[in-house]
Amino acid sequence: MMSPDSEQSGVSLPVSGILIAVVSSFINGSTFVLQKKGILRSRDRGGSYLTDVVWWGGTLAMIVGQIGNFLAYNVAPAVIVTPLGALGVLFGAVLASWILKEHLNILGKLGCVLCCCGSVVLIIHAPKAETVTSREQLEERLADPVFVSYALLVVLLLLVLILFVAPAHGSSNIMVYVSICSLLGSFTVPCSKGLGLVAGEVFGADGGRALPLFLFLLCTLAVSILLQFLYINKALQSFSSNVFEAVYYVAFTCSVIVASALLFKEWTALTATHSLALLCALTTVCVGVALLRISQEAEVTWKKKTD
Repeated sequence: MMSPDSEQSGVSLPVSGILIAVVSSFINGSTFVLQKKGILRSRDRGGSYLTDVVWWGGTLAMIVGQIGNFLAYNVAPAVIVTPLGALGVLFGAVLASWILKEHLNILGKLGCVLCCCGSVVLIIHAPKAETVTSREQLEERLADPVFVSYALLVVLLLLVLILFVAPAHGSSNIMVYVSICSLLGSFTVPCSKGLGLVAGEVFGADGGRALPLFLFLLCTLAVSILLQFLYINKALQSFSSNVFEAVYYVAFTCSVIVASALLFKEWTALTATHSLALLCALTTVCVGVALLRISQEAEVTWKKKTD
């Protein structure tokens, strides 16, 4: 029988995780807007955005938001935390219309809402992960041939996108930078969860055996975040923060769901009902992305005519 203190702790942990996730979502929603503002300010001055205080404010907000996400993923289930990221997308759209004067037309607004709603439904109906409570279980899942094959495929796709596609088409096609950032996201959430699981053992009696896995996860997470940071800023130099944030959130969500399904073997628990719901949600997301692309192209055409 659980003690009252244990019961209270079991209830408070998810609540604290939700609160952290909500605050992090609002902070993350401001990052792209502030960084875009800093890029525009530096472009007007003819200098580098690395010297702009607003850009650094957005960068600091991104760091704080990522720390918040890391904490949230380790005190609450990802199936609860990830949908709350939609709040950041909507907050970012409001902030961008105020600070950047990026006003989405009716198609863009509808697309943004469809992307958020579709992503939330995707996560709600995604098969739930089996609980991994030990380093040995995590090592076993990471060594699974299916997940290893998927990870190698993601790395190969990233190399092709970064080395060949991005230099030629990155500034003209928003999906190039979105694909790079979202594929990198395949490693972000599993590494965050893994670090939270292994960190306690690193400083314990069995720290020597846990240290290699801890360092591997930490390095993978650091490289993933740094590359995402780089290509997010490349995207913001060419595209609307509104459109990029909404499409990136959708792609990141789908990428995390696939990675988690393979790592934790969630696909074995997928039912027909959930499969149908996932298909409908994915269709909704695709329509939302298409509307955002149409809205973006219409805005570009209008600007060319006015110029």
